[in-house]
Amino acid sequence: MIIFVSVRGLSKMFTLYTQGGAEIDVFDDVSLDVRSGECVCLHGPSGTGKSTLLRSLYANYKPDAGKILVQHDGGMVDLLALEPWEVIEIRRRTIGYVSQFLRVIPRVSTLDIVAEPAIVNGIPAETARASARTLLSRLRIPERLWSLAPSTFSGGEQQRVNIARGFMVNYPVLLLDEPTASLDAANRQTVVELIKEAKVRGAAIVGIFHDEVVREAIADRLFDVGKQPVAKSKIPAAAEAAA
Repeated sequence: MIIFVSVRGLSKMFTLYTQGGAEIDVFDDVSLDVRSGECVCLHGPSGTGKSTLLRSLYANYKPDAGKILVQHDGGMVDLLALEPWEVIEIRRRTIGYVSQFLRVIPRVSTLDIVAEPAIVNGIPAETARASARTLLSRLRIPERLWSLAPSTFSGGEQQRVNIARGFMVNYPVLLLDEPTASLDAANRQTVVELIKEAKVRGAAIVGIFHDEVVREAIADRLFDVGKQPVAKSKIPAAAEAAA
């Protein structure tokens, strides 16, 4: 399988200027390869740097040292060496990201919010909206809400809109930050199915999944930030049975 993401010697430290310049080492000398069709789960207790690493892979944070190599347009490019406009272009076509929070322009309809990533990638608007309708239906967003802005939706509804938007484009790389955190069992299962479909088409997926059942259903291996990767064979047998 082709390596789509290659992290080498990544280190990140935060300086707290409002607290006397105190420095916090988040992680140090992290290396990780993620291949096409593989889902790697960032693992470990809170505070070990999982979210910071995921945001670094999307270039929201800039690490202090190391490289983040991503397969883009037939070659590996280092996100940390790119200009901002180049990062935006890679996000548009290569790296998809589903965060825990939906941040959108007020008064834009749910249907248009979900369809927008496909439209900016050159998909005809009506074709994109048809795909958006399919995803919204799969994620059980009632059709009566599609024409409304999601700012007044419940937390779970907003998260499902967020997930639908994230899966609108067949990104080669998908970053998922607790995508099932506020979902009921039926919608969690739908997200599991979407992730499995992305793996089948060859996406390289890195995610944080605190839901053990979801994690065991989709993760090919666990990666403990700051420690050695944990092979899936070391996952407890009871959890394997739930996959």
